[in-house]
Amino acid sequence: MKTNTLVSFILEIIDEVQFVTQPITYNAKLRIRKIFLITIGFLFAVLVAQIDAYGFPVNLDGQALPSLAPMLERAMPAVVNISTRTEIQVREHPLMRDPFFRQFFGDPGKNRKRQSQSLGSGVIIDKKYGYVLTNNHVIDKADQILVTLHDGRQLNAEVVGTDPESDVAVIRIPNNNITQLPIANSSHLRVGDFVVAIGNPFGLGQTVTSGIISALGRSGLGIEGYEDFIQTDASINPGNSGGALVNLRGELIGINTAIIAPSGGNVGIGFAIPTNMAMQLKKSLVKHGKVRRGLLGVGVQDLTPELSQAFELENQRGAVITRVQANSPAERARLVPGDIIIAVNTRPVKNSAAVRNAIGLMQIGDRVKLEIIHQGERVSRSATIAKPNVVGKEGGRIHRTLVGTVLTETQRHQVEGVLFSDIDTSSYAWSVGLRPGDIVVKVNYYRIRNIQDLKTVASRLRVLQVSIQRDDESLFVLLQ
Repeated sequence: MKTNTLVSFILEIIDEVQFVTQPITYNAKLRIRKIFLITIGFLFAVLVAQIDAYGFPVNLDGQALPSLAPMLERAMPAVVNISTRTEIQVREHPLMRDPFFRQFFGDPGKNRKRQSQSLGSGVIIDKKYGYVLTNNHVIDKADQILVTLHDGRQLNAEVVGTDPESDVAVIRIPNNNITQLPIANSSHLRVGDFVVAIGNPFGLGQTVTSGIISALGRSGLGIEGYEDFIQTDASINPGNSGGALVNLRGELIGINTAIIAPSGGNVGIGFAIPTNMAMQLKKSLVKHGKVRRGLLGVGVQDLTPELSQAFELENQRGAVITRVQANSPAERARLVPGDIIIAVNTRPVKNSAAVRNAIGLMQIGDRVKLEIIHQGERVSRSATIAKPNVVGKEGGRIHRTLVGTVLTETQRHQVEGVLFSDIDTSSYAWSVGLRPGDIVVKVNYYRIRNIQDLKTVASRLRVLQVSIQRDDESLFVLLQ
């Protein structure tokens, strides 16, 4: 709409408004109706002018339709496909240890190997150094990582750092003529924002899907150790892991990570790691090759409505401290069981998972300020995150079936027990299904709270019936 046309509208409105002050006659009513129609026309003209200012076509007849293509043309070259190859040791079947069976089937050898392949996605976040952000599970234990760029080039990648707890990894590719994605501040996201997911679902090649942000701050799902997910209904499928979730400006807002898929396919519930969390982890991975998580020294549980009533609190959001470790930063900060954490570094927390995420993203030596309710009063406490004093114990020293494992005492996901911090893939423990991160909570129905408990019980038994806590599920494993 041209400027002189808009001026004409305005002048005609002014001219017609003069008649409104006259006694209302039939003709006056007609003129009022005309004023109304002219006003609607003027507002429509302004709207069209605004649409035209943002580059959307006004006349669609024979013209280009509104499209995300310009944004995607800028963003897609920074999203890569990742394929990995891993050699896995295959243990011989116990029957093959018997010479009687070997004479019929031959001796295939004790250290046979097979190759495993996987597909995923990644996002170039630093073209100067060739850094690619992806999920840890995409490249975990890979012997070879091959990155395919948008233009078809294939490049070998090396691992810079990994963090299984948050499922974030950084790999590096040659920095020759590559494109990086601009990073958005994920704290500015709102439910209802439009988003686009870019990745490599089912190995089909680069694919784009769109949707909205369905929820923010999702945690307690048992998908990862540290969770603060963006939930989206943009279609995310196997192979999308590590790919980009972008806003309509083509800025990276999250790393696509997981889906809830009861039927085995996408049902519109996908999760992405927000960029603020991913970039904070990236700094540590680039500098140290891992995330050096520190220790505060508290155990916490959700503040439920029942607990709020018991503590005579109006607030129903926060985390109740249930345990304070001796000689820990928490003890030195004068925290005690029964204190209620309501904010970490001025950011309100709604449950124990939010507290654990906030502390878990901090590095050794960082200062943390806690807002707590202590004996009914709101007070502040400060502490310095310390290095965890964790000593691993070789499993073979505890029981013959645990050779090739490393055990540590832990309280993870509010579960107290003995953690498998490392398991050799060629070990017996691995072959029966045990995995790093599993927590031993019972052995032959005896409660296990620490390594000494496990050692005492295991020393009297030849066969161990082990109760394992794995994320949010329980299972039994027989070691014999």
